[in-house]
Amino acid sequence: MGLVDSDTTVDSDTSAENPTSPDTAAVALCSKLISFDTTNRGPGDSVGEREAAEFVAATLATAGFDPRILESAPRRTNVVTRIPGQDAELPAVLVHAHLDVVPADPHEWSVHPFSGEVKDGYVWGRGAIDMKNMCAMVLSAVCSWPTRGLRPRRDVVLAFVADEEAHGDYGAAWLVDKHPELFRGCVVGIGESGGHTYEVDGVRFYPVATAERGTIHLRLTARGTAGHGSRPTDDNAVVKLANAVARIAAHQWPARLTPTVRAYLERVGTALGVPVDLDDVDGTVRRLGRAGQLAARALRNTVAPTMLDAGYKINVIPGTAHAKLDGRALPGQEKEFLDTIDSLLGEGVEREILDYTEAVSAPIDSPWFEAMAEALRSEDPDAVVVPYCMGGGTDAKAFAKLGIAGYGFSPLRLPKDYPLSGMAHGVDERVPVDGLRFGARVLDRFLLTV
Repeated sequence: MGLVDSDTTVDSDTSAENPTSPDTAAVALCSKLISFDTTNRGPGDSVGEREAAEFVAATLATAGFDPRILESAPRRTNVVTRIPGQDAELPAVLVHAHLDVVPADPHEWSVHPFSGEVKDGYVWGRGAIDMKNMCAMVLSAVCSWPTRGLRPRRDVVLAFVADEEAHGDYGAAWLVDKHPELFRGCVVGIGESGGHTYEVDGVRFYPVATAERGTIHLRLTARGTAGHGSRPTDDNAVVKLANAVARIAAHQWPARLTPTVRAYLERVGTALGVPVDLDDVDGTVRRLGRAGQLAARALRNTVAPTMLDAGYKINVIPGTAHAKLDGRALPGQEKEFLDTIDSLLGEGVEREILDYTEAVSAPIDSPWFEAMAEALRSEDPDAVVVPYCMGGGTDAKAFAKLGIAGYGFSPLRLPKDYPLSGMAHGVDERVPVDGLRFGARVLDRFLLTV
């Protein structure tokens, strides 16, 4: 639908007051953002991000910035703004965060999932971790700059986007396709899923995502001879499909050491004093205990059968049968993944690609990574910052098409007993108040000094 003039569509009275320090407004902003229902149930079934986007734009405008509201479709709303740095010749840094959330059933929660309630030291609600916390921390930090008389060294581009919880077709992917000029000069981007505390044996690790596995969604089609159910045949499409799915599910994928996983194992092993044998990766992962779990998720390609479909009547042998598979490939392993699947299909079974998103990776030993590490250590001197590979994916893949190296860096300091793995998309999602404030200060330092 094009651009919407923020001067005429955004009510600045809805924005938060400008904070006077980077973490002052983080909690209130997170609570308010959660109160906007931006549920995304998948393609064609979304509440939309409109009101949340208007609030973000109003908050930025009140701080003196010039946000642009862009709608890819009715109510599928994105906000982008560029904050000029002190040196226009330096490459720009992108911060991207999505406004949509997955569904939540209020009957399963102890608080309403869109209440944004603050209690017991937490902000509660859908999106508290995934990822309205990041939206709030970024807003709290950058909106404090004018009142503190500060400017970043380089241009900072902020993108609050729609639709990440589906395919990004109305958010990051649309912006990259239709408005690449908004990201002119950006060479690095930070987004979700990294920079949070991961404590093991008294060592506080902060894994920063430097790679993401790719997504390869497949549909299998088995063909056979249709007939009466009372007359079994060897040419049965359902049997062919079932055997193919069973072979694929049982396949033992070999370990493949990517640069990110290699560096993670070596650096974590050094910090914990655990011997690392890269010729015995599985043994090393076991010896690392809880720390090894992060590496285990990204040692191999994986595939999960998720949907089956065949037949229309119990006494009719169908001529075709279908299955859908969720495949994830490591960086550089996409061809091996597809070749392996093809070898497991068997006669009479074909496959087609429904969705293909290549894996991405960013430099580990880079000034960008070191700047993130320094920002974390400024708030936690004992932080051990390590790279890791995400098992899933984020909008970083869309921005990679513009040559933007993506890092998962949404910093949080978390309590030792905090069940992070069950928070994103889970019941009673919540984020620690102190963690939010910590993250806002870390992001403030990173964005000002990088």
